[in-house]
Amino acid sequence: MSDTSTEKSTKTITKPEKPRLHKVILVNDDFTPREFVVTVLKKVFALTEDEAYARMMTAHTHGVCTIAVYTREVAETKAEDAIEAGQRAGFPLMVTTEPEE
Repeated sequence: MSDTSTEKSTKTITKPEKPRLHKVILVNDDFTPREFVVTVLKKVFALTEDEAYARMMTAHTHGVCTIAVYTREVAETKAEDAIEAGQRAGFPLMVTTEPEE
């Protein structure tokens, strides 16, 4: 006996979702020196001198500034690294993260 069935099998392929991105945000304070902030931005976020200075000044004049956008894990790690650098130097440097819309 031969099977003459013409049923076709279909497979559903799901694309993996892109990871949700998170912003790393610099919060202005009145105690951390500008030069120190620029140094941290250059070291932790690999910004140029001009980029770091511009972001520091934006935070200084507007209260906050987005430093960069990464996946959640990377954003949180970089924020922690920046905060720890401030703590080691005795400054209240504040960096936070939030989901990008």
